[in-house]
Amino acid sequence: MTTYVEITPDAEEYLAGLLEKQTVEGMSVRIFITQPGTRHAETCLAYCRPEEVNPADELQQMDKLRVYVEAMSIPYLEESKIDFAKDRMGGQLTIKAPNAKMPKVTADSPVEERIKYLLYTEINPGLASHGGEVSLVEFTDEGVAVLDFGGGCQGCSAVDMTLKDGVEATLKEKIPEITGVRDVTDHTDTENAYFK
Repeated sequence: MTTYVEITPDAEEYLAGLLEKQTVEGMSVRIFITQPGTRHAETCLAYCRPEEVNPADELQQMDKLRVYVEAMSIPYLEESKIDFAKDRMGGQLTIKAPNAKMPKVTADSPVEERIKYLLYTEINPGLASHGGEVSLVEFTDEGVAVLDFGGGCQGCSAVDMTLKDGVEATLKEKIPEITGVRDVTDHTDTENAYFK
């Protein structure tokens, strides 16, 4: 059996109990991520009637239930875990999917994916302290990472320093295919700028 999502025995017991209460024969569970790979990603767990099973879904057969996993979500579900913690009020189901917003990358991953991962995991957390963020627009054939700044970075008077000393230096150090970066942000809009 292939395991796409770790489901603890307590979580399996809890989910199987929920399915038993349904009036639909053959009801199962479906796991998917909406807007995977973005900061708006949400990990979802839903009832799945037999007629709602997508042929592209992967089946994770458990002892007490069937779990269908959306194929497109699989890379974003690596290291995910569903658990159920019992308490006096009954308990709480928790879903942890640390790679939902950004799939785990390796040295063999495409350059664009490695850039996005580095922006999300290392660069944007630092920019967030100023209410800023940066995203990849494209990676050119010449090795240039074309970036778009948002939030407090858009229109910020220190963006050139941030771009050259921070973002470009980090990207070039960690991703050798990058020859340079280019900012395509409209910095004339200074409404949210951290430094004006």
